[in-house]
Amino acid sequence: MQRLAEIIFCCETINITRPIALNFPAYFYGVILTTLFALFGCDGKRSTEEISQELATAQESGPRAVQHKYPPVGVEMKLEQVSEHVYYVQGAAGVATDNEGFISNAGFVVTDAGVVVFDALGSPSLAQALLKKIRTVTTQPIVKVIVSHFHADHIYGLQVFEDLGAEILAPRGAQLYLASEAAHSRLEERRFSLDPWVNEKTRLVIPDQLVAEEHRFSLGGVNLVVNFLGSAHSDGDMTLFVENDRVLFSGDIIFEGRVPFVGDANTRNWLTVLRQMESLQLVALIPGHGPAASNPTAAITLTRRYLEKLRGAMGDAARDLDPFEEAYAAADWGEFKHLPAFEEANRRNAYQVFLSMEIELAE
Repeated sequence: MQRLAEIIFCCETINITRPIALNFPAYFYGVILTTLFALFGCDGKRSTEEISQELATAQESGPRAVQHKYPPVGVEMKLEQVSEHVYYVQGAAGVATDNEGFISNAGFVVTDAGVVVFDALGSPSLAQALLKKIRTVTTQPIVKVIVSHFHADHIYGLQVFEDLGAEILAPRGAQLYLASEAAHSRLEERRFSLDPWVNEKTRLVIPDQLVAEEHRFSLGGVNLVVNFLGSAHSDGDMTLFVENDRVLFSGDIIFEGRVPFVGDANTRNWLTVLRQMESLQLVALIPGHGPAASNPTAAITLTRRYLEKLRGAMGDAARDLDPFEEAYAAADWGEFKHLPAFEEANRRNAYQVFLSMEIELAE
């Protein structure tokens, strides 16, 4: 049966035919269908799987879903299942323009009432590839996208999910990035360095909701907790905890098995968050970069120890008014030299922390 402008849900047992316009938010379809089936049953002509497929098709082909033909990526994107409800894809270690921009992780939570996506990768093309991976697991519609923080390698794919009608949640602080000159200049640079996957059709997406405190919700029997962490790795950071599975999406608060990118992060706040995380009883942790941690506490501890080393060495230098070059050369980086991205990131990280420590000491 062809669907052009509307889906008709029909429950013959109550003799109701109710048209629902396709520009109605997609996740409400599932709520309406579940209620009708629970109360009145179905006419038996279509299974719930067929209905779910129809919902996903409606979401991805209706008026709200502007169909773009994004340039395909040539990199491998392997889907990993972490727990009953949780899946993720892992980007390669490297700088932002390596691997066609696929250097960060993204994941999703599958429920009986829809899918929650965590982060959207570094280009619309990568997000489209992620969507195809989701469709190998479930036909449920994409309900929400939780954005860990607004850095380019996590957000340029958002438009794919926005066009599907998904609700975009971001941490307070994202608006600062979106209003900054840096956000627009970064996009212009990536249109050059990641062409054709980031191009003139790639846009910055305004979130539907800014989260500034703990936000709990349930979907299809799965309980989820969005934790706002304030300014740690960026102007605003947050995590997603899947309570049923005890799995944490940490964003760039945790880097598994590699040196993190510090940038302009508030490392003092970041350390506070990491120390709190070490007390959680997690089954698995999916970081913003690197593989999922089967030993989450060890992954958290590694990132904590690295930040403590940066702040200790650079803090002493700032306090003693030592030049950065001398302080960096004198520091013992042996514990971290073997980690991926050390050569690319460590010196820059140390200099950023050196400058921030000077400001802290002057406060």
